[in-house]
Amino acid sequence: MKLRKTLAALAVSTAMLGSTQTQAAAPATNDVLNHYADIAHATYEDSLITAKALNKVIDQFLASPSEANLKAAREAWVAARVPYQQSEAYRFGNALVDDWEGKVNAWPLDEGLIDYVATDYGTESDENPFYTANIIANKTLKIGGIEVDASTINKQLLGETLHEIDEVEANVATGYHAIEFLLWGQDLNGNNPGAGNRPATDFDLKNCTGGNCDRRRDYLQAATNLLIDDLTEMTNNWTVNGAARQDLLSKGPEGGLATILTGMGSLAYGELAGERTKLGLMLHDPEEEHDCFSDNTHASHYYDAKGIKNVYLGEYTRVDGSTVSGPSLSQLVKASAPVVDQNLRNKLEATQTAAQVMMDEAEKGNTFDVLIGEGNTAGNQVVQTFVDALVAEAEAIEHTIAVLKLDNIELEGSDSLDNPAVVLAE
Repeated sequence: MKLRKTLAALAVSTAMLGSTQTQAAAPATNDVLNHYADIAHATYEDSLITAKALNKVIDQFLASPSEANLKAAREAWVAARVPYQQSEAYRFGNALVDDWEGKVNAWPLDEGLIDYVATDYGTESDENPFYTANIIANKTLKIGGIEVDASTINKQLLGETLHEIDEVEANVATGYHAIEFLLWGQDLNGNNPGAGNRPATDFDLKNCTGGNCDRRRDYLQAATNLLIDDLTEMTNNWTVNGAARQDLLSKGPEGGLATILTGMGSLAYGELAGERTKLGLMLHDPEEEHDCFSDNTHASHYYDAKGIKNVYLGEYTRVDGSTVSGPSLSQLVKASAPVVDQNLRNKLEATQTAAQVMMDEAEKGNTFDVLIGEGNTAGNQVVQTFVDALVAEAEAIEHTIAVLKLDNIELEGSDSLDNPAVVLAE
């Protein structure tokens, strides 16, 4: 990660950052770590709850595949993204989460692996022999010496055989984005307004469009059920005796705090500011948007940023409206360096403000793919402001790392921020 200032330049002595006001006692670090795990558990549990709600609505849609019921399924998918995106600050630093994450939120995906695509999608890829495998239309496949029996579409086929088949990361067969593609279909609007527009009849056994409606239904059900299985696993990992919580606590106070800050800083800088936002803006490419079929990227970015804020403040609002709050990293930093704490709080708030502008623009029809369009000067600036806020936030996180005297923390970088000439030259 190459921020504009080095850690050495940012390190300011705790004495200089002190306050003449009476300061509250710092919470015990172990309490901060346990509360961080409590919020993780609540966030993944909410993700599981909303995935189950999505599954129920999908069942209703498949029982009666009308446009109204498809719209309800899409709305349930969007609602399910709200808690999950807030969990992503737990990904970096927690190896157990990072190793698992690809099953539920991998992107971008080569959708031709799953179902039919438009002719301008192309027929082959030098990097992916399964680029247009179309599992829904083909019960057996043999590509590059790999033979696949896809006669029965179930969780095992998706999760154990197809996902990242041939070790190609773009072969995403499971998770939110596979479900998203099935519900919306391809977004063929480029940088113009409009999301995917798959017809409900693609799932109608009596009035089937797109062919293979029975197998498309099987795929949607299997993918949703597998998502529930995966979220159940991660929810359990953050219980009192869960593997992720125990791994965090086993790192000790410094190691645990390093994990928290690695997650916050890596998501803010390399992942969200860089790979998910700046890259698409540089290339003006709608294929680089995170929720590219549904045009829900603005909301995913908003809740990703909110998840970082949740972790630092030790606060999370659950889907039922209740609040989880307790000993926080913010309180720990404030006890010794209130100026650093306030600076990071300010930067977190500035990021949310910038993200809210993208949310507001989307309400007007200016979704992320529209905002990043070439020649859309005003829209580009809206997105750039969000990137700038995230970079400033990452700098404030590095202030915090310095004040806590945590060594050996390396935040994720992104060529789109660190080496833009390389990206443009490709």
